[in-house]
Amino acid sequence: MCLKMCACCVGLALIPLSLVCILANALLLVPNGKTWSSDQLSLHVFLMAGFIGGGLTVLCPGLAAVLLGIKGCCGAGCCEHRYRVPPSIFSPAFGMLGAIYCLLVSRAGLRIGPKCLMNGKWDYHFRESSGAYLSNRTQWNLCEEPPNVVLWNVTLFSVLVAASCLEIVLCGIQLVNATIGVICGDCRKKGLSSLRLH
Repeated sequence: MCLKMCACCVGLALIPLSLVCILANALLLVPNGKTWSSDQLSLHVFLMAGFIGGGLTVLCPGLAAVLLGIKGCCGAGCCEHRYRVPPSIFSPAFGMLGAIYCLLVSRAGLRIGPKCLMNGKWDYHFRESSGAYLSNRTQWNLCEEPPNVVLWNVTLFSVLVAASCLEIVLCGIQLVNATIGVICGDCRKKGLSSLRLH
């Protein structure tokens, strides 16, 4: 497969994943569809792992990969140039770091649990369970406010974990793809050259 076409495919996969992360992070700010004060929400929500990490830092290399693929494989004389620009390597590496940040924060948010009101006190009441609360849904109803905050957080942080794992894999593929492109050039260039010789 043409390296630049591969970049285009990876980019087209990264863009919706980054938008999913941004949306999930935005929803984490409004448990049960209502706004709450900053001291009533988990710190992991305000670290913006989905918005910044799995979102913007992955969206940029995703767009760059799509543009590289379109310019490289859809235009006239598309394969007359090699990948020579260092950003083609730095961009997916930067995206991978953002996705790793999103994964780490989201996993911590799942393990510690949400901040909620229980017995008249706002705190991380599931922190000591080290994630055991995830398999004990009867404990989820112990949180009085925000309503259904445990289900809300578990669902959205799980989405962030899954999306960031896929982003790490895709950014890794694009990093390898870009490195091969810088060193060897586009495979289609070689194909065109061999055709000219015949």
